[in-house]
Amino acid sequence: MARRLAFLFLLLLAPLRGHAQGPPYQTDDPVPVEYGHFEAYIFGGADGTPVEMDSTGPAFEFNWGAIPTIQLHVIVPLGAIVPSNNPAYLPGGVGPRAFGVTDIETGVKWAWLKETKHRPQIGTFTMFELPSGSYSKGLGVGKVWYKVPVWLQKNIGPWTLDGGAGETVVPQTQYKNFTYGSFLVKRDVIHNKLELGVEVFSHGAEGYATPQIRGSTMIDVGGYYHFKNPDHQFLFAYGHSVAGLPENYAYIGLYWTWGKDHQKNDSFALNLPANLTHAPGSLP
Repeated sequence: MARRLAFLFLLLLAPLRGHAQGPPYQTDDPVPVEYGHFEAYIFGGADGTPVEMDSTGPAFEFNWGAIPTIQLHVIVPLGAIVPSNNPAYLPGGVGPRAFGVTDIETGVKWAWLKETKHRPQIGTFTMFELPSGSYSKGLGVGKVWYKVPVWLQKNIGPWTLDGGAGETVVPQTQYKNFTYGSFLVKRDVIHNKLELGVEVFSHGAEGYATPQIRGSTMIDVGGYYHFKNPDHQFLFAYGHSVAGLPENYAYIGLYWTWGKDHQKNDSFALNLPANLTHAPGSLP
């Protein structure tokens, strides 16, 4: 039933220009921010299961097109954990509620191959999660951990298709390394005003210290609303699992971009600017 609803939703999308993405979706892309440009987000959201609800916000994201094929990235988040303390999910989901700084995310997005008529653009967005959150309170992992994905993007007429897979490496007790993957389809529905998309996101079990003690596959629906200034946007998404452990995902945020136009001198000639992913017991 969920697959049919997602398919019908896609059929209703109007045929207009596609965009690169990132937030508010869990899928990312291989398209760095344009050289000399900047992006900033203020956002909040939630990712939870019957084991525990984790929320993020307020959180701040900053991206910089440092060189034509490289984007530098950082997120400084506040967040909360709300364990269910449900004995059905022992040993996970036990403990007091907590709020504070969670692990800071840094990353490098690197475009390897430019999109051509027959080939998608290919790149990676490696993340380094810094142990800034309190491990004893459950707000952080307590060690540096990593996300290493490969992302692809192909524009086909008015459609934009993004997908990929990666491995999360978490060298800490009660956490597990796990694989994740996703696929996103999106289009504009009101030209230069509203963009909508649907994604399928799947991840493996993340460990008993997280809400995701078992794997889950989710369908998320989201989009962007462009204000009068197209460089300012409102972002939103909501999703629920269709297989595996029941899980909910939500994102809401504001986005700004600015910078000088260097594209005429950019020999790599990347696609449109990109915008974030999924962490143990937290938001992407």
